[in-house]
Formats: sequence, structure tokens, C-alpha cells
Amino acid sequence: MLKKEYMVRYQEWMDSPCFDRETKAELAALTDEKEIEDRFYCDLEFGTGGMRGMLGAGTNRMNRYRIRRLTYSLGQVICEQGEEAMKRGVAIAFDSRRFSDQFALETALALAASGIKAYLFESLRSTPELSFAVRDKGAIAGVMITASHNPKEYNGYKVYWEDGAQLPPAQADRIMEKMKDCGWDVPLAEKERAVSQGLLEILGTETDDRYIERVGQQLLHPEMSRENGSGLKIVYTPLHGAGRVFVKRILNEMGFDSVFTVPEQELPDGEFPTVEVPNPEDEGAWRLALDYGRRQDAELLLATDPDSDRLGVQCRDSGGTYHHLTGNQVGAILTYYILSSQKKENRLPEDGIIVQSVVSTALTEKIAADFGVSLVKVPVGFKFIGERIKEMEETGKGTFLFGFEESLGYLKGTYARDKDAVLGAALVAEAALYYKMTEGKNLIQILEEIYEQYGCFLDEQVARVFTGKDGKERIRQIMGTLREDEQPCLGGQKIVSREYYQSGKQLRSGRLEELDFPKVNMMGLTFENGGFIKARPSGTEPKIRFYFCIAADSRRQALDRMEKTKKEFFQLSLDNSF
Repeated sequence: MLKKEYMVRYQEWMDSPCFDRETKAELAALTDEKEIEDRFYCDLEFGTGGMRGMLGAGTNRMNRYRIRRLTYSLGQVICEQGEEAMKRGVAIAFDSRRFSDQFALETALALAASGIKAYLFESLRSTPELSFAVRDKGAIAGVMITASHNPKEYNGYKVYWEDGAQLPPAQADRIMEKMKDCGWDVPLAEKERAVSQGLLEILGTETDDRYIERVGQQLLHPEMSRENGSGLKIVYTPLHGAGRVFVKRILNEMGFDSVFTVPEQELPDGEFPTVEVPNPEDEGAWRLALDYGRRQDAELLLATDPDSDRLGVQCRDSGGTYHHLTGNQVGAILTYYILSSQKKENRLPEDGIIVQSVVSTALTEKIAADFGVSLVKVPVGFKFIGERIKEMEETGKGTFLFGFEESLGYLKGTYARDKDAVLGAALVAEAALYYKMTEGKNLIQILEEIYEQYGCFLDEQVARVFTGKDGKERIRQIMGTLREDEQPCLGGQKIVSREYYQSGKQLRSGRLEELDFPKVNMMGLTFENGGFIKARPSGTEPKIRFYFCIAADSRRQALDRMEKTKKEFFQLSLDNSF
């Protein structure tokens, strides 16, 4: 009887001299065939955030051999660009996760072995600084070792191209093609020799200083912060990640000298001992910060994820209660703050553009329209916002004002091409101080005023996990069910459009039309009142996400409509699957 393919792969790893004793011992200890199948039934693939997976031995895991093979394939794509590209090199950074420093060093040495220069940060840094470093060094590419906000069992490998944005699809496809022909026995250069040959350069504080300077240039009212920053009490937690040094630095340089860091979560730790997941979106991650904030009488709580590209915010209202703002709410507040501040100072460009992910709130469309600013929607993944910035620069059409996605990602300026929680923390703190000093209001009050002016939009994301081989098939079935559904309304809201993003079509008024949007695996419903539902399988995790944006005249009406819409959607569209 022929062996199952995953068992053949497993045995190849056990027999091959490419893999060390520790790896083989880990595999030999496996007793559950389902676990062996999950580790070897497929290879990890690129998604919207690069490559990410659980740590461990196997083709469907993140490990040093996967890092080497991926880096060798990246190197081959760079070599195809010619000698100049090889000399321009690759910037490399890493966060606080398990093996991140080891993976980063092996990335550098694998590139050096191919004759490609590597710029390796001396210690952990944030993802946005890596994006900045690619541009600052004139590198051909960049690599960030991180799994962002995922649990401690994960790590990942984000690839950036020469503009500082995440790798475009064409280059990602080329890397995957190279990997098909690449074995596991990838050579590494010797570190000292790579340094002496000029193939490995260590990056330190000089790059940090230039990065922080560019972040500071994005602020709108720096004089006010310098004069009054001590009047705003802030509690900050890096959640054991890379944000500690630079979030505290930018806030202190701005004038916020009443910043208190949660002591139990201040130091980097890949075990993330105080949280289940190091994700600012998760309520459990805020337990210590909330307690510390009450003791310090803080007005603002800030949290960053391990690679410090996502920012979470909690704001205290006038009654002393903290409110956990969603990424959409922070995006709306910052959009309003940036546009209104620039308009007051007659600095709002006529060709200004806001860029946001297609699953982010429709509230910002109302705000942008009110200020005469265009709003552009892009697929999920901040690299698509980076692509739009690049397009504006190359064509000379449009001025980038602000970009955000609902998953806690924000960017103002073009110094980097990925979301930046360091900048986000600076902008949120500045906005909170500005409204406190000029209007005597907190950010909760400002958000309510935005709702009063533009309508109440509530946004919620629901994620469902389906692991393993069976999970992929279940996700495929769910998406198929949604594409076949023909309900005319949900939650008392008329559906005016169905968007079939994967086929590039939309059904509007009974007519199938072309959809002016990149083809992605997503399904959308748009309501007559401007709200929507989007369903999108993750490109890097075994889950499917559902995004609800509900519009109403009041918060009570919006809450009722949200619950009714979700209930009908899951019961009818998914046939009680949940």
C-alpha cells in the first residue's frame, strides 16, 4: 500500500542529512498521525502579510530551514535584478518572538552566501522602522521576522520591496516559484567573514534617530504638546514587544512627560506571560493597563503589539470610565483631526486623498466628502495602501493625507509604507491633548460629535477559526454559500449591491456589472444606508473574517440593527453553521 504523501514528506525529513538532531528528535516524538499530517500536508504560503505559521519542524511550520529556503529564494529573485540590486542589499529586523533573533541572523547569512548585502539591526525593532530602513538605506528589499499579534506559538517572515511596502504579488509569485526548485540544504555565510567582506552591516541608533525625526515631522500641533504635554496622563504597554523604546521616546520628545509604562509588560518576552495573545484588539490584553491606568488616574491608555505596527487605544470619559476604541473609531477620529486641523490652517491640499482598506468603516467616506477629500478603498493588507502612495508619487496625481485599516493600522506621511504604531501613539496623544486644551473635551466626546454630524456607524468583526486540511474545505464551502445567497435584505436593511470580488463582478439592481477593484477572495453586501457586510478568508491564518458596518440615526438603533443583522446573516446565509 502506498504511503500517504504527508508521511512520505515526514520520512524524508527523518532520513535527510539536511536536518539536525534536534529537529529529528522533535519529529520522532510525534505520536498523533493527525499532527504529522498537519505539519506535512502542505507548504506554508504567502498571504497578505507574507508568510506566517506555527513554530516547529515540518513543511507547514516556521523553522530555521523554512527561513533559509525562503531567504535563498528571495535572494535568487534579487540576483535576477542584477549586481546593483545585490549591492543595494536587504534590510532585516526582528521583534521579541521566539527565535526571531536567530531567524533574522540566518536570513542575513543566507543572503550573504548568495553575495547579497544584508543590513541587520543590532537588536529588536518595529516593523515600521524596518519599512523606513529599506527606504533610508536604498535597499532593494527588506525582511521583518514577526508574527505580529498572533499567539506565542507563531512566528513569521514579512518581505518588503524597494519602496518600503510589503512585497507586491508579482515578486511574491516569483519567490514561490523559486521555492519549488529549492532544496532544504541552503548554505550560510560565516558571520565574521560576511562582515569583513562588507556583506553584513549592523544597523543601530543612527537609523533610529532618522526614523524618529521623520515620525515627528508628521505631527500637527507640536508647539501645543511641548507646552502642555505634561497635562495629559498616559499609560502605555508594549505587551512584551518592540515598541517600548520608541513609543516612549517619541512621546517624551513631544512633551508628554507623564507617560507610565505597565511594569509587568515593559520588557520584551517571547512567552508573553501576562496575556493569552499579545493583541491590542483582545480585551484580555488590557487587564493590567486598565488597573494601572486607574491607579495613575490616566486619561489615555495605549498598547502596541509585538512588532509595534498596531496601536490599541482606550480613553477615559468625563465620568471616569475607560472606553476601548475600535480601529475604525480611531481611524475616524484621526481622519477628522487631520482634515479639520489642516483646513483650519489652510493647508488642506485640493488633491488630498485618504486611503483605507475596503473592510474599514464607511463613516470616513462621510468625513472625507465633507472636507472635499477623495477616499480610496484598497484590498486588505497595508501593502495596498503603500502601493497607492507609490502610484501617487509616480503619477503626480493626488496627495496622500492618511491611511488606515480597521485592524489598528495607521500611517500619515510617506517616510514608511506600512502601518506605524509609534506614529499612531503620537497622533492619538496629540489629538487627545488638542481637544482637551482647545475644547475641554475628551476623545469619546469628539467621537460622539462625529456621530451626530455624520451619522452613527458601528463596526464589528467576527472571526471563526477552522484548522487543518478540513478547515480549508469548510472555509471554501462557506464562501460558496455566500456567493449563491439571494436575500433582498438583512436586519431590516435593503441590500442594493452584491460584490463578488474574486470574479470582479457586482450585482446591482438585478444587473451584473464589472467591479472596479482588484480580484481578491472576498464577498460583500452593501446596504441602502451605506453600511455593509464583507466576508474574507485570511491569507495567513486558518480563519474566515466577517466585517459588519451598520449605519443608523442613533447608537441604540445601530446596536439593535447590528444584533439583528448578525443573527440573520449567520442563521440564514450560513445555514446555522455557527
